[in-house]
Amino acid sequence: MSLVPAFEIGIWNAWMFVPAFCFFHGVAVVVWLLAGYDLKGVLKKASGYPYNDVERRIKRVWFLVFCLLFLYSLFLPLQLGTAWFYAGLAVFLSGLVVYEVAYAAWPDTPPHEPVTRGPYRFSRHPVYMTIFVQLIGVGIASASWVFLLLTAVLIFLWRFLAIAEERFCLEKYGESYLQFMNRTPRWIGMPEARGR
Repeated sequence: MSLVPAFEIGIWNAWMFVPAFCFFHGVAVVVWLLAGYDLKGVLKKASGYPYNDVERRIKRVWFLVFCLLFLYSLFLPLQLGTAWFYAGLAVFLSGLVVYEVAYAAWPDTPPHEPVTRGPYRFSRHPVYMTIFVQLIGVGIASASWVFLLLTAVLIFLWRFLAIAEERFCLEKYGESYLQFMNRTPRWIGMPEARGR
């Protein structure tokens, strides 16, 4: 890894991971449609978090950092043929697989219940976790400290957005979500016991 970031335009730059992510996520959505799942219900479950003013500002900063990360990926060459590339690719693909497994739990869950199956048994936010893993994989594959640093900033900011999501889910699902919070950690590790 170099402290000075490489900057060159090319086809084999870090942005190549974005189409891979979009392709596999698109395949999952097509499978849901073919299986007859209610995508409107899934989308409704995944949106509508009422952020407070501070959280809205954090979300704007998060979005700005995310856009910077993507723009940087356009100019960031992958370290093809190196151990960095293969290690990063393995990390990215493992994150992508678990991401798809986490999303597969959504359509089967009734709209009035929180998603608690699959990777949701180990983390309240497996989708966020797997996106972290994928971004870390891209940072490793490109051997870029700058990319990893921006990813760390995103992870730090995402914590606040996850708290807002949990507050929303507590209001929406009540006791069932509280029980889910008591038995499942936010990220990975031990859950924190909560009372109502």
